[in-house]
Amino acid sequence: MSAADVTAVEIHGRTQKRDRDRKMVRIWLGVVIFTLLCLVIVGGATRLTGSGLSITEWKPIHGVVPPLSVEEWQEEFELYKRIPQYQKINKGMSLEEFKTIFWWEWAHRFLARGIGLIFALPLAFFWLTGRIEPRIRRPLVGLLALGGFQGFIGWWMVSSGLSKLTSVSQYRLAVHLTIACLIFAACVWIMRGLAPHSDVRAPAGRGRAGAIAVAVLCIIQIYLGALVAGLDAGLTYNTWPLMDGALVPGGLFIQEPWWINLFENPKTVQFVHRVGAYTLLLVAVWHMVTMLADAPRSTHARRSVVLLGLILLQAGVGIMTLLTQVHLHTALLHQGMAFIVLGFAVAHWRGFLGEYPREVRVEVRN
Repeated sequence: MSAADVTAVEIHGRTQKRDRDRKMVRIWLGVVIFTLLCLVIVGGATRLTGSGLSITEWKPIHGVVPPLSVEEWQEEFELYKRIPQYQKINKGMSLEEFKTIFWWEWAHRFLARGIGLIFALPLAFFWLTGRIEPRIRRPLVGLLALGGFQGFIGWWMVSSGLSKLTSVSQYRLAVHLTIACLIFAACVWIMRGLAPHSDVRAPAGRGRAGAIAVAVLCIIQIYLGALVAGLDAGLTYNTWPLMDGALVPGGLFIQEPWWINLFENPKTVQFVHRVGAYTLLLVAVWHMVTMLADAPRSTHARRSVVLLGLILLQAGVGIMTLLTQVHLHTALLHQGMAFIVLGFAVAHWRGFLGEYPREVRVEVRN
């Protein structure tokens, strides 16, 4: 066998190893993404069942163990009785009723801790065994750090409802959910970059711009949805397409200064969320039309069709959530679908860039 043949065999072997390594990392990131989705849904259930303030102390390590005796349960219950939510809303609640809301919040925190291990331990293993490519090392470490910071943000959010408010601040809730969006989207971005892409070159220009616009609007819409949830704005004006008897209701800017209505007026916040949904839908339609014109029968065009279908489905679920006055199961489906749409939109955007270049070093021997 000639030197050239030996080199070709070595390159082929390294390429196969790189493909196997990328597949393993993709599977790991897929598990992380799925766990994040579960965490978001459980977080939504915690919010909708009014359970988010049931654990009044931040115990990052010790808090993984729930109360194991009657005395420990009673101690947790007494701590809960000190906060305004109990005194103004749940006064007279039994210990068994308290356990119900406690378990929702404990499950949310347990999943949050678990995802830290699901991310950190495989990352260390893949790194030490040379399976993490240099180009994605810093982004992955950055995500690990952001995940740790997200835990602090979660407690910062909870603490807003322990002294004066009977629920958490809508501002802090929106920040918490938006950071979750960024972590989720970044994991999808990296996983998609490690996957094989179509050989059909994606059209630049308005195709990529449309994909970016849809992904960014998805994050903005989730942020607006968090404000709606934080103000319980979905429990009012439960009609569609009219809102308070009109397409554009009155009383949207009754508070001063005017901009405060965008964050603290439930009517305005719900209306802006509706407008955000219409805007996202229109941009998705425009993007699909341009993709079908610029790259017909390509995978990129087909993905734009699927993306529009997902957004239409999510719009339908959103309308159902409104009409049912935020029924628990429908609302959780709406929140979960929001992240599914976001994930697909980010993967679609990443598809315009192609997979990460493959690094294969070739030794030249004399």
